[in-house]
Amino acid sequence: MAVQLNEVDKVVITTLEDNFVDLLSMDNSEVVSRAMPIKGTVFSNSVLAEHGFASVVNTFRGEEKSSVLFDFGLSEDVAARNAQAVNCDLSGIQVACLSHGHMDHFGGMRAMAGLIGDKGLDLVLHPEAFQTSRFVMPMPELKITLPVLTRDYVKDSGFNAVESAGPMSLVSGDVLFLGQVPRVTDFEKGSPMYYEKNGEDLLDPLEDDTALVMNLKGKGLVVLTGCAHSGVINTVKHAIDVTGVSKVHCVMGGFHLSGPAGAPLIDPTIQAMKEFSPDYVIPTHCTGRNAAMAFEKEMPQAYITNMAGTVLTFSA
Repeated sequence: MAVQLNEVDKVVITTLEDNFVDLLSMDNSEVVSRAMPIKGTVFSNSVLAEHGFASVVNTFRGEEKSSVLFDFGLSEDVAARNAQAVNCDLSGIQVACLSHGHMDHFGGMRAMAGLIGDKGLDLVLHPEAFQTSRFVMPMPELKITLPVLTRDYVKDSGFNAVESAGPMSLVSGDVLFLGQVPRVTDFEKGSPMYYEKNGEDLLDPLEDDTALVMNLKGKGLVVLTGCAHSGVINTVKHAIDVTGVSKVHCVMGGFHLSGPAGAPLIDPTIQAMKEFSPDYVIPTHCTGRNAAMAFEKEMPQAYITNMAGTVLTFSA
């Protein structure tokens, strides 16, 4: 049974942290405007790039406006600093969401909470975001332990953790927290990351990986991922299945196609993405340079370069 997702008149996505920034970019196309405030000394007032992701999603439906924070970035203060640099007021945030429990998405939680100022605001996330024994293994016998997210950290930051493994309607049905994404494609096998259980090293299924979904009136779904460890194609397929909306307007976010592990997935991902015929494809964060260039080459009319400080406006 499809989850009800309201049609909205406008979706505005402000990127507060991404891996890339271009201070000289002044793209004022129909869809995208670059927020690059240059006041006084450029280097003290412009946005910063960092390996991480944080964004604000505003939706508009008639006279109703909703505001959702999606992820917090890596370092304690970068996303918060960028929010101030682009004059993004976080005091109106109604709910926060976490794409998954990796440090480059929750590291700036406390500073962002300080800008929101509402102690006890809900933070919606999958229960497995609190997995306590994650690590990467770049070579045999070399384990690099990853920082972990704890329920105490969420509470101390000022949020009320709302754990949901399934889809969850937010802000009166204008935004959907997608929940756990089924793995259905034959090429998206998950990231080579691990966790320890009962003394055994196991491949981490990253069940907490998820996305936000909006439904733009007359144009279709806007799907925003964090890292798409579940596979960006799996994520879009699940968004269609859950909402019952077949048209895809925009797919944006980290697609996790970087490095040796991601290279073989670039072509099948692009070919599968073409089948959705999205109006816009906007790779961010962990997508990787090679994958981003391939998307631009194969889908030039749909491709948009994102960066820290970018404001994207999608209108019905």
